[in-house]
Amino acid sequence: MEEEITAPKDSALADLQKQDLSLQGVDELSARIVLLEAEIARARAMLESKKGSRDDAEALFK
Repeated sequence: MEEEITAPKDSALADLQKQDLSLQGVDELSARIVLLEAEIARARAMLESKKGSRDDAEALFK
């Protein structure tokens, strides 16, 4: 069974999860996927940046 991941209430991610995708056409769904993949890449880049900053700070205090 797949574990359901929920976003914090009143967040943009929670709003996305609530949207009824059955109302969207193939082109709309494809565009949505492209935008979401771009947002995932942006979030991953920020995560890596933050990890690098944390690693730098930890190295400084060792």
